[in-house]
Amino acid sequence: MLKGKTAIVTGSTSGIGLGIARKLAAAGADIMLNGFGDAAEIEAERQAIEADFGVKALYSAADMSKPDQIAAMVASAAQAFGAVDILVNNAGIQHTALVENFPAERWETIIAINLSAVFYGTQAVLPGMKARNWGRIINIASAHGLVASAQKAAYVAAKHGVVGLTKVVALETAESGITCNAICPGWVLTPLVQKQIDALAERENITVAEAQVKLLSEKQPSRQFTTPDQLGDLAVFLCSEAAGNIKGASLPVDGGWTAQ
Repeated sequence: MLKGKTAIVTGSTSGIGLGIARKLAAAGADIMLNGFGDAAEIEAERQAIEADFGVKALYSAADMSKPDQIAAMVASAAQAFGAVDILVNNAGIQHTALVENFPAERWETIIAINLSAVFYGTQAVLPGMKARNWGRIINIASAHGLVASAQKAAYVAAKHGVVGLTKVVALETAESGITCNAICPGWVLTPLVQKQIDALAERENITVAEAQVKLLSEKQPSRQFTTPDQLGDLAVFLCSEAAGNIKGASLPVDGGWTAQ
């Protein structure tokens, strides 16, 4: 379905981003990966995408907290692929603390990577998408873009901002062949979430398995983690012509979390 299309997926060296990148590649899109991690492991993932799906895969080490590096990544992808048709803004980090104890540098970094990077990436791809009158911008927000949790001030503020930015971009491109939508996952078992499970287990002196059940039970009525593959399949659908008139939506994939 996406043969001949190209996609950048930020924060795609593991977890949700890698799951989405592989699903887009399976649908035929050439992919630019982005993120941090072990260089050999990233190269292995890049090669695996090419081998498994017969597409071209590149990698950018652009730091999502640096606007100039974001712009350079988009320019590099456009030069290598001829265009950037799909942008998935997925990169994100987390830190938990009470507001009065929240470190200023952590606030600034979370806002930069989780929110500002979405703006700068979108700003960079829109001119080309408008010129071709086709594009898909998919922002990976969060259930925390729709509701809040204690001790996550920066993350919640950033993800609410992403939902708002998604709506603005959708309105500004409403009469074009460009769509901009947000996916709002609940708990997805990724390295980021695993750290929170481990911290909960240590804090409450329970097993990791018990912490996992406790984490899910507090928020997610299904008591099941969403998978990166499920999010990838939704991203592929949003890139389809069937989704061509879905504009500015925030789509929860949260096991009932925000239905409560």
